[in-house]
Amino acid sequence: MAVSALKALFVPHVLPERCYDELFLNFNLLHAPCLKILLSKGLGFGVVAGSLLVKLPQILKILGAKSAEGLSFNSILLELLAISGSMAYSISRSFPFSAWGEALFVMIQTVSIGFLVQHFGGHTKRGLAFLLTYFSLLSLLLSPLTPAVVVTALQASNMPAVVVSRLLQAATNYRNGHTGQLSAVTTILLFAGSLARIFTSIQETGDALLVLTYVVSSGCHCLITGQLLYYWNAADRLKRE
Repeated sequence: MAVSALKALFVPHVLPERCYDELFLNFNLLHAPCLKILLSKGLGFGVVAGSLLVKLPQILKILGAKSAEGLSFNSILLELLAISGSMAYSISRSFPFSAWGEALFVMIQTVSIGFLVQHFGGHTKRGLAFLLTYFSLLSLLLSPLTPAVVVTALQASNMPAVVVSRLLQAATNYRNGHTGQLSAVTTILLFAGSLARIFTSIQETGDALLVLTYVVSSGCHCLITGQLLYYWNAADRLKRE
């Protein structure tokens, strides 16, 4: 009974049956192809699980400070463009949820941050309009009304969108001389998640466009992480001065 339950848990959502047999019945723990699948699935589900909370530290930091100082709203808009395009592209190509699921949860949290930026900037009505507009456009993007060629073009635009988004945030950090309410935990987790996605995308989708997007994304997150370390405690130092 326990063996059957274990098999039902792994097959086919985590491992194909042949790999389950190799690893758990034959105990062939050095079977490289199946180990790659297991590692990829494990990383994929780990990234998805982590995405449930990845931006929560950022949201809590904004709420605690009652300020979104240092966060670029334009950067958030471009980040949402990249996330939405990647999610729509993956759904249209029927990629497994473990290969793209974090986009859904990161999107919800990013939208929340976008609203908070507007709200604490004294533009609550503008924030509500932003929510309504975004979810209306997302519904249209995910509907059958949107041609596949548009979804593919949107995914292709992800790379410049990600680059410009991170450069806008980097420019804001540089101009301020600190990273404001940018959360260290969120920034580092996003960087780690992007790195993991390079491997899982190669393993699970083989889609060159998706892989290249995550390579570019990792480089951009590396830039922001570097700034975070460079400007560590800079805001407190400026206040003392």
